[in-house]
Amino acid sequence: MGPVAGRRPEGLFVGLCTLDVVQLVDRVPGPDEKLTARDQVVAAGGPATGAAVAFGRLGGLPRLLTGLGSHPLALGVRADLDALGVRVRDLAAESTHPPAVSSVLVTASTGERAVASTNATGHRLRAPADLEELVACDIAEFDGHHLALAVEAAHVARSAGRLTVLDAGSWKDGTERLLPSTDVAVCSADFHPPGTASPAETMEFLRDHGVVWAAVTGGAAPIVWAGPGGGGLVGVPETRVVDTLGAGDVLHGALAYHLSGPDRIDGPAFAEALSRAATVASHACASFGTRAWLTTG
Repeated sequence: MGPVAGRRPEGLFVGLCTLDVVQLVDRVPGPDEKLTARDQVVAAGGPATGAAVAFGRLGGLPRLLTGLGSHPLALGVRADLDALGVRVRDLAAESTHPPAVSSVLVTASTGERAVASTNATGHRLRAPADLEELVACDIAEFDGHHLALAVEAAHVARSAGRLTVLDAGSWKDGTERLLPSTDVAVCSADFHPPGTASPAETMEFLRDHGVVWAAVTGGAAPIVWAGPGGGGLVGVPETRVVDTLGAGDVLHGALAYHLSGPDRIDGPAFAEALSRAATVASHACASFGTRAWLTTG
């Protein structure tokens, strides 16, 4: 399974877009402490945005449905995405407020990151009148932010026969409204639906709520997956971790790319797509920031 040879798949990514300010530090500073960072990256971020960038890097044609606005900081975000071939549909174009800014500290010795952001709290987005035209794509992915928009877009996409994918980073109020329109859900270890405490319980919950294929990631640990007729484990390649920021976003974008072919998903195809996506995400962890990996390997 995968994209048709000679044809670039089209993907719709619905969700959060931020301005990421990423600092590489020896350690996270304590209260009232200042320190000098080793390096910095300023780029567009957010789960759906990072997935769209990865989808485009692999050869797809990504469109991002989000809210940015016309503030000067938002224009910088837009320029970054334009340069990467991500077509942006801004549903908050009239807003003059700054976009959400994610402040990120990456610890040099471990690659672990600490993040603070307002996320999607600054915009209440409505679905555009041409939503049915926007979902005329090969695959549609949602990160759970801008929930009302995501719920409507997922419903329209699945009703039109498009494969729908949920990036389930954490359980949010209303996430259950997305599940009936979700074909594939890939969850972080921090995603805990009500009453669940293990990957097996998470995947059972998702199946009971209409999700056909599910997986749970855990950093360097094998990915656990389940679908009709069974499940299994997918190994994650070993790598020297420099920065884990955005690794999950890259995995989701790569998975969307490798699931975007015309064939129906079965167990071996799902496991293979997860394996290929994990390889791309591991490669992204080997460099600092969310952009260096795009020009290496």
